[in-house]
Amino acid sequence: MMRTVVVTGSASGIGRATKELLESRGDRVVGVDIHDADVVVDLTTEEGRADLATRVGELTGGRIDAVVANAGLATPTPQTVAVNFFGAVATLEVLRPLLVGSDAPRAVATASMASFLPADDELVGLCLARDEAAALQRVKQLLEVDQGNLVYSSTKAALCRWLRRTAPTPEWAGAGIPLNAIGPGVVETPMTADLTATEEQRQGLLSMVPMPLNGFMGPDVPARLLAWLVSEENTHLCGQVVFVDGGSDTVIRGDATW
Repeated sequence: MMRTVVVTGSASGIGRATKELLESRGDRVVGVDIHDADVVVDLTTEEGRADLATRVGELTGGRIDAVVANAGLATPTPQTVAVNFFGAVATLEVLRPLLVGSDAPRAVATASMASFLPADDELVGLCLARDEAAALQRVKQLLEVDQGNLVYSSTKAALCRWLRRTAPTPEWAGAGIPLNAIGPGVVETPMTADLTATEEQRQGLLSMVPMPLNGFMGPDVPARLLAWLVSEENTHLCGQVVFVDGGSDTVIRGDATW
């Protein structure tokens, strides 16, 4: 049976691969991005997030089956916080009412293996407190002391914690909506092109993100996992971050499961 799935960040990378995979299986996909999409909005802004709900509702008649909150950035900038955490959470929250009419509603976010790398506790806390203005200001403070490398991991850590706290609530699990995330390792997409251009860069990245199983991956790999998580087959995963990282999690964290 055809399902209607909203995929953010659909113009490139994991989002595009997910959109193409779902469409190849007969689903209808409403792509969302800042360009080349069915719904063109800027998820770094409150206006864009509100427009997302309105536009998707208009295109789908107010009923969807799944949401893939995938849009993200990896730059040490305030925009990364605005998209990776506040944009992702807003996407899931504003589209949740449209899931209610589905016989098998599903929702998933794209996190990262970076969620268990060093992060800035203050930035994570501000995200979880939903204080966007202060979170964006904290990024500027981190940049001033040359700690911009903590921005991306902090956004993903905050997203995972929000998801763990939110998934079992009446609004999600209580409404029969599995809410989960994936945690990819290094995916070769336009977002990572500058980090994987040379062999020296690739080896340096692998020293930080070890991937003993088959090394770096193409966007089709996380796309297949996202597709299963929003499928009717996924009935009982709740608040899980499923790492598809070539082994980074096991190498870095060893016996620890969280």
